[in-house]
Amino acid sequence: MIICTKKMEYPLGTQCQRAQSQVMKVSSEKERASLLCMKALVSRGRLDTVSQQMAVHPQYLESFLHSQHYILHMDGPLPLPYRHYIAIMAAARHRCSYLVSLHSAQFLRVGGDPVWLQGLEAAPPRLRHLDHINKVLAHRPWLSGRAHIQALLKPGEQCWSLAELVQAVVLLAHCHALCSFVFGSGTDPDPSPAPRVPHGTPPGYCTCDAANGNATPLERAPRRRSLDSSCEVACLREKIQRAQEETDRPGSQALPYADAEEEEEVTCTEPSLFVTDPEFGYQEFARRDEDHFQVFRVQDYSWEDHGFSLVNRLYSDIGHLLDERFRCVAALPFPRGPDLRRAVWNYIHCMFGIRYDDYDYGEVNQLLERELKLYIKAVACFPDITRSPLPSALLTASDKIHINLLIMEARLQAELLYALRAITQHMIG
Repeated sequence: MIICTKKMEYPLGTQCQRAQSQVMKVSSEKERASLLCMKALVSRGRLDTVSQQMAVHPQYLESFLHSQHYILHMDGPLPLPYRHYIAIMAAARHRCSYLVSLHSAQFLRVGGDPVWLQGLEAAPPRLRHLDHINKVLAHRPWLSGRAHIQALLKPGEQCWSLAELVQAVVLLAHCHALCSFVFGSGTDPDPSPAPRVPHGTPPGYCTCDAANGNATPLERAPRRRSLDSSCEVACLREKIQRAQEETDRPGSQALPYADAEEEEEVTCTEPSLFVTDPEFGYQEFARRDEDHFQVFRVQDYSWEDHGFSLVNRLYSDIGHLLDERFRCVAALPFPRGPDLRRAVWNYIHCMFGIRYDDYDYGEVNQLLERELKLYIKAVACFPDITRSPLPSALLTASDKIHINLLIMEARLQAELLYALRAITQHMIG
């Protein structure tokens, strides 16, 4: 009996230790989120909504902010006003008033010419030349090819250098994907009127959707805001002094919050001023009755084996920062396991024509409920004209934000793969 009792107590003690460890881990993560958010409050006096949402996953938030800061403010071939104007152009494709107004304010702060904000026609020709690739990457990235790259690099007074173009492409893809997160998380406080869906848009269909459950853009649903309690300003204010001390401590490296999305009172800039061909939008990559475009096979051109090294060579260090984002979102704990996470990622890539030969796409329909697929497609492909709540099965704020982060990062990587492949084709002739 004594031996039996000890055997019974041992696993119980281990279980308690594990439970205690889990509690400490959760507490540590919440504390980390609080301190991250407080550093943002200390540095600029307010907490932007995007950071509030992402702070549910602190490790990812750090990675996101570092990469965004690098793209917008650190060393690179493009002048700062150009960077924010390109961000305006990208956000305008999805009529994201939140990001358009944000980058308009940033554009003026770094010395941009106010005249440019009158509309795309007021911008320099070099920026206007980006309009076509901006449009294609935002809605139908599979149309991008070597010809688009050659047109921008063609020798002449208004030509782009290869290094400038790579930074511009990274910035366009980053902002397009961020629009999906903004609309998916209900961040945009004043969305522009939704454009009408082009008559030529076919019924929703994706090659991996056996049940053909994808509908054309969904009707608007009531906007929602879901903020994790660890990020409530009232709670965070109690820790201002502590965060200030943490930031001021010798050897402490503050995160680059000053360049994050600052929600300021600025004159709203109308996104339509920076959009040409407003009828151009997402269309199904493939339908049962036609096969116009060749499937992008990851085995032939992948981020790990091709895209990463190219972008890192032409735009120093950005490859490492982007790779860290992809790795962070893949490492986030998901209550329903890695199979569901992979199904979400591969489903998004499939909608943009990217396929994995080693993946059984039947798992998409097995693992993703129809409502979840509808939500994913809406946010990834029609972020500005579709609204659909996440299924009730995903109850926690963390789960909801996790889904939106997956959508954002999968879309970002898809655009980058197409653009970088086109650049590679140009370079090899």
